[in-house]
Amino acid sequence: MPRIRPRAAAVPALAAVSAMLVLCSCSSGAGAKGDDAPSVAEEANLTAGIGTAKDSAGPAPAVEGARRGGTVHVANLRDSSHLDPQKIYAGEAYNTSLLWGRQLTQYQVVDGKPKLVGDLATDTGKPSDGSRTWTYRLKDGIAWEDGKPITSKHVKYGIERTFAPGFELGPPYWPQWLTGKQDLAKAREVYGGPKKDGDFKGIETPDDKTIVFHFAQPQSDVPFMAAQSSSSPVRPDKDTGTKYDLKPFATGPYRIVEHRQNQSMTLERNPHWKAGTDPIRHQYADKFEFTFEKKELNTAQEILNGRGEGADTVTTKNELPPELYGEATRDPKKKRLVVDGRRGAFTYHLVARNDRVADPEVRKAIHYLFPRQQARQALGGPRVGDIATTYSSPAIVGYEKYDLYPVAPTGDIKKAKEHLAKAEKPVKSLSYAYESNAANDRMAQVLVEAFEKAGITLVTKPMPLPAFTNEVQRNADPKYDLWMSGSSVDWPTPATGVPYRFDSRRDSLDNDPRYKNPAVDKELDRIAKIGDAEKKAEALIALEKNKIMKDVPLVPFLHQRVQQARGANVGGAFIHPIYGTISLAWLYLKKS
Repeated sequence: MPRIRPRAAAVPALAAVSAMLVLCSCSSGAGAKGDDAPSVAEEANLTAGIGTAKDSAGPAPAVEGARRGGTVHVANLRDSSHLDPQKIYAGEAYNTSLLWGRQLTQYQVVDGKPKLVGDLATDTGKPSDGSRTWTYRLKDGIAWEDGKPITSKHVKYGIERTFAPGFELGPPYWPQWLTGKQDLAKAREVYGGPKKDGDFKGIETPDDKTIVFHFAQPQSDVPFMAAQSSSSPVRPDKDTGTKYDLKPFATGPYRIVEHRQNQSMTLERNPHWKAGTDPIRHQYADKFEFTFEKKELNTAQEILNGRGEGADTVTTKNELPPELYGEATRDPKKKRLVVDGRRGAFTYHLVARNDRVADPEVRKAIHYLFPRQQARQALGGPRVGDIATTYSSPAIVGYEKYDLYPVAPTGDIKKAKEHLAKAEKPVKSLSYAYESNAANDRMAQVLVEAFEKAGITLVTKPMPLPAFTNEVQRNADPKYDLWMSGSSVDWPTPATGVPYRFDSRRDSLDNDPRYKNPAVDKELDRIAKIGDAEKKAEALIALEKNKIMKDVPLVPFLHQRVQQARGANVGGAFIHPIYGTISLAWLYLKKS
């Protein structure tokens, strides 16, 4: 979750149709059976398991009913900001890039449940030296789009690029973990990338099949981090610098034939991709044709009504426009074209700036008076998310459902007043900043009325998104008490959530509640040394439950959901349980 709110905040995602979909559920195909979206109960356990070498071998489990042939059309309002694998840092781009890019590890999805498996690697990695060293062995038969073999040196070169200038907005983990420097700028002082500093000694490639990583501290989450696009190989002779961001060289089932930025992109089958080496992806369609800059409402109407190419079209960035949701749910034929699922590990909270709302009793009062059900209805109803009682999402390893301070979804004003009476000083007013749009304006009014019932005047400050981003999210000293914030982890364990948001030594771009608890900091230091990912996750969730959330540094609101559209002729569509958008690598056309 490092600095994820400023990069791709989820605040507008609940209300604005053009929300950027970031990280991290399920409908049809290998993801789930049938064309109808599953119920929440069916989604109860979407946490990622870790597969074996056998699971990693390939080919991917077949999608029931899938056939080969035809062109799948993908219509999105916006083109991707980046296609360069070391610059990609958004769930939709991760998901879409599976068509042409492969990583050391990746998520196999069967019946909606993800399993981490070896992708280019034979397994999810072998740790040694207390998880300070990780070794990967590459598979036989993996090749670039020109047929040349992928080697360990190509993987090393790709990861070395993450240290270089121009890659600051990509994931920071390889530079940080390999140098032991949490400050990214200092990590890049140790090594500045392959073109500046040549070979990086912390990564060994004893032969073309083996790559060994040496980390400064134990790193139990390496298998998950190795699934990020930053772990993709790059061949030095094909590294075209900034142009690589438009047309990366392919290792997956498709290759990019043409990319006219912000207009269109065409993918065709990669003849040198071998299904027997890939346990994740498929190559059902002949081609993928992307179009950009088309209005979302028009796209959704064409898909739902089967006009033009609508029957063969999906969206991966666009959400179903709210004005069409009622129509789509009332018409059984159109309802089947709505792909619904959890937005992976995305959660939505009411954040209290702890150094301004310093009394825990006041924060507890806010927890009790917060009318979650009415607020959710203002945003669009149950389709926007499931009411949360925990900070962490049910989609992460180690998740434990708890409810420390049980309250009805409509709130409990009486209980809120009891805690306000215990406060050291009376609270007459609080300020609430938010990004202004129709849905968020409605929710703000719901909050004003609830706070008023508890005897508190809530002073609202609506502002456009750029101002909200700069004045609240990126401002080290925002002059407000409360705001809504969405966040996610960078992979499905709590390792990039709890330690970032609640460590008092981190800046406000990570620790936006300004939460301070020395005992928590000390425990985070202990947990960081745990070399087993599952035990580490359990320890972080226990810390969240037993210490952090008892202080109510923020108020959990929603585990978010997303709805997207797929044409009637498109099969295999589901919301990816990690990346939170329709996953193209499973799609096929029923007729072509």
